Amino acid sequence: MPKSPIRVLLVDDSHIALEILQRILSQAPDILVVGCAKDGIEALALLPQVNPDVICTDYHMPRMNGLQLTELVMMKYPRPILVISISVQTEDARTIFKMLESGAVDVFPKPPSGLFEDYKKIQQDLIERIRVLSGVSVFTRTKRNTLLSLEKQTYKEPAPPPVFFAIAPDTQIVTIGASTGGPQAMQTLLTQIPVGFPAPIVCVQHISRGFLMGLIDWLGSLCHLPVKIAVQGTMPEAGTIYFAPEDRQLEFDDRGRFFYTAAFPVDGHCPSVTVTFQAAAKIYGARSIGILLTGMGRDGATGLMAIRKAGGVTIAQNEATSIVFGMPQVAIKMGAAQNVLAIQEIAPFVMNHILTTQTSSISF
Repeated sequence: MPKSPIRVLLVDDSHIALEILQRILSQAPDILVVGCAKDGIEALALLPQVNPDVICTDYHMPRMNGLQLTELVMMKYPRPILVISISVQTEDARTIFKMLESGAVDVFPKPPSGLFEDYKKIQQDLIERIRVLSGVSVFTRTKRNTLLSLEKQTYKEPAPPPVFFAIAPDTQIVTIGASTGGPQAMQTLLTQIPVGFPAPIVCVQHISRGFLMGLIDWLGSLCHLPVKIAVQGTMPEAGTIYFAPEDRQLEFDDRGRFFYTAAFPVDGHCPSVTVTFQAAAKIYGARSIGILLTGMGRDGATGLMAIRKAGGVTIAQNEATSIVFGMPQVAIKMGAAQNVLAIQEIAPFVMNHILTTQTSSISF
């Protein structure tokens, strides 16, 4: 029997955008647009009737915006949501990432021109994103997270984690790579890291062009450590979270300083997780920790193996907590991951490892 097409519901207050999206998605034989809505209220009314596999929604809409729609969908009809938005400015992008926090799976840039020709340029990428999201089935967990976020007004936030006191300084580095589902996983992991963490944390996140600063701004508002883009020629500092810049491969020079290399893809990506992991293995060796999180494809697996061979510690996110188990699964199958952990277990594991390593290095 032929496989049923992926059923997509489009939500956007722009009639032109809806027309263009329908047009370009109709080119994919395995995708069927089953409904269009101009705001969240219309979308909620349509949901039981059209039963979509994936919802594509904008943020800015009258009556009910994309964030409100996401919260209600994840409570009543949980399913994958792709945010298609022009909002890449800092003030708007933080709200876009709040949609991810509330249960949306991924973000995708809407062409600012609104012209059909520009939509055509991103057609294949959009189709591939929808195909990936149609296989995501972690709705129950996302629903619980959404309910918790909605109850924050009656929930007393816990005190910040205690300051992490480094016993013996040692030049270690933590490197993290992620793709689809990465922003949510990064939030869970990085917000557990306390003030005074005695190592730099260097992250590579596959994300659509224009959304990196929004991601950094969003995480910076939640984390106990400063979050910034890695600047070429600067030395990574302990207690700081760095992200690889857009369209550059992030490595380290012989002195351990950040170094950008040519903008060519490795494992299909620039920046590539594998490139940064391999650089950490080369410069930091056994003092490097590699963490590979949720994502489609295989980027990072070869790099994680390089860290393991250099004597470093390697961790892969487990299947149960990964939105997409592609990248971690490849690393696990090739034997690159020494430890396979749930996302909420990774930060405590890393802190315990660093504390144990530093304690054992003290000579009495």
